Amino acid sequence: MAKDKKMVEAITSMDEDFAQWYTDVVKKAELCDYASVKGCMVIKPAGYAIWENIQNELDRRFKETGVQNVYMPMFIPEGLLEKEKDHVEGFAPEVAWVTHGGLEPLQERLCVRPTSETLFCDFYAKDIHSYRDLPRVYNQWCSVVRWEKTTRPFLRSREFLWQEGHTAHATAEEAEERTIQMLNVYADFCEQVLAIPVVKGQKTDKEKFAGAEATYTIESLMHDGKALQSGTSHNFGDGFAKAFGVQFADKDNTLKYVHQTSWGMTTRMIGAIIMVHGDNNGLVLPPRIAPTQVIIIPVQQQKEGVLDKAYELRDRLSGFKVKVDDSDKSPGWKFSECEMRGIPLRVEIGPKDMANNQAVLVRRDTHEKTVVSLDELEAEVAKMLDTIQADMLERARAHREAHTYSAVNWDEFVETINTKPGFVKAMWCGDQACEDKVKEETGATSRCMPFDQEHLADTCVCCGKPAKKMVYWGRAY
Repeated sequence: MAKDKKMVEAITSMDEDFAQWYTDVVKKAELCDYASVKGCMVIKPAGYAIWENIQNELDRRFKETGVQNVYMPMFIPEGLLEKEKDHVEGFAPEVAWVTHGGLEPLQERLCVRPTSETLFCDFYAKDIHSYRDLPRVYNQWCSVVRWEKTTRPFLRSREFLWQEGHTAHATAEEAEERTIQMLNVYADFCEQVLAIPVVKGQKTDKEKFAGAEATYTIESLMHDGKALQSGTSHNFGDGFAKAFGVQFADKDNTLKYVHQTSWGMTTRMIGAIIMVHGDNNGLVLPPRIAPTQVIIIPVQQQKEGVLDKAYELRDRLSGFKVKVDDSDKSPGWKFSECEMRGIPLRVEIGPKDMANNQAVLVRRDTHEKTVVSLDELEAEVAKMLDTIQADMLERARAHREAHTYSAVNWDEFVETINTKPGFVKAMWCGDQACEDKVKEETGATSRCMPFDQEHLADTCVCCGKPAKKMVYWGRAY
């Protein structure tokens, strides 16, 4: 059995060193590996399968709201990028540039897209002419490049995968409605599929997207008490349209500027799944996102009929994502391996089980074992997967609530931030100087002004002036 435990022993305890625990899980579960390009990653089959499920689930939800998929070039001419001043200033430190085509220097530098607002605006300026052309509700699945100084697999890399939605509307009201609609799509996806509870709200002006009128966000809390921005939706108003000349002839024959939105979610959500649900045995995947939901492990598979029975059960469970581990590894090693990989439900079947017309079901999230009749296997597996999904969401929500605090004065705020990892709710006057002071003195940032506002005090936690908003604050990835 010592050999069977090697895979788990290689994981650093999350209480000892959370960052190292995270890296250990990523590598041992074979989700990704480091690339020869510093700050980039190779997403391995186990990791990419999770991303494919994220893609499929989100894409279906997008299309239900009328979204169509398109694809834009990965290069942006420098002159095009500079058309929107705030936007280019916001991304300038992270931009990677192409200066040569083959051996010849380019007449104009090309930016490797950090995001595609400028490309969509340039396209819309040629594509939209009349109110009949609106709305344009597009999305693209692609990679983007941001030259990050500090990187970590999935959470922050120089190239990452994402989707970016870009829409154009005739009125400000339609644009705002779409912005909130997509934020709600993200929130529902996180909670119902990833089992990650989120706080919905608006970013402060300091934290909003460069060039946006308003940025809305969903914020989630990781196991170590740090926040993770998990999806954003931006209302651009008509600022980009004016910079790029995106106009349309309205019903009254007057030229008007379109109102635009943008919204995105990235491969960092794989990091969120790891940090919200993982444990010291490795990855724990919610059933609705798991590439393999059920693993069947034959015990004493060398004995007559055991492997055949395992294959029979696999065929019976074909309505789920199911596999049989028929490798020649020992059962103990197989148990450790499927735990490391986060497979939600394990089905054990051996000679004694066959004699008793039963199987043993083992939950990955709680390690609870249940003996079930083979006559009721399909129903019991379905029920248990639903229970695991619901329980994982409730545990994550309970963890967030247990690590969400309130502070009504500066001393209380600083002490809470420094001694209690998690969200801290506190009132804010709306002045960026106070926001800057919080970051400088505590390392925490404003995560969002939640839609569900609470009145905790009359005054700002930082300066004592009249408060305008309740804000979630926290240290973040």
